[in-house]
Amino acid sequence: MKVLMAPIRCTLVIGILALIIGGCTSGPMPSGAASNAHVLEAIAHTQEAIDHGSMGHADALVTHATAAQTHAKAGQEEVSNPHLDAAANELDEAIAHGKEGHAEVATGHANNAMSHFKEMR
Repeated sequence: MKVLMAPIRCTLVIGILALIIGGCTSGPMPSGAASNAHVLEAIAHTQEAIDHGSMGHADALVTHATAAQTHAKAGQEEVSNPHLDAAANELDEAIAHGKEGHAEVATGHANNAMSHFKEMR
């Protein structure tokens, strides 16, 4: 029995060391642009814009989309990511349509921005 236990113990120890060295995570950790503080703020404001736009509140959508755009542009100065650029463009469109009172169209652009944020790595 001792002969069989040694390889099992060795495998267990190696596995535990791999977890300690590699770190235990429950999923992929964001890196680069996706973990940038400005990008995270832009995502939060974009979600607020979507929520308000879905209720027909074009003015509140513009407020949050503008805040999201400010953070997205600050994020662009710190990191380079084509999805961040596309999200910023979609936020521009959301703001423009929201200012015209077109909540539904503006919400569509905010949703497109969110899709690009989700594609960031």
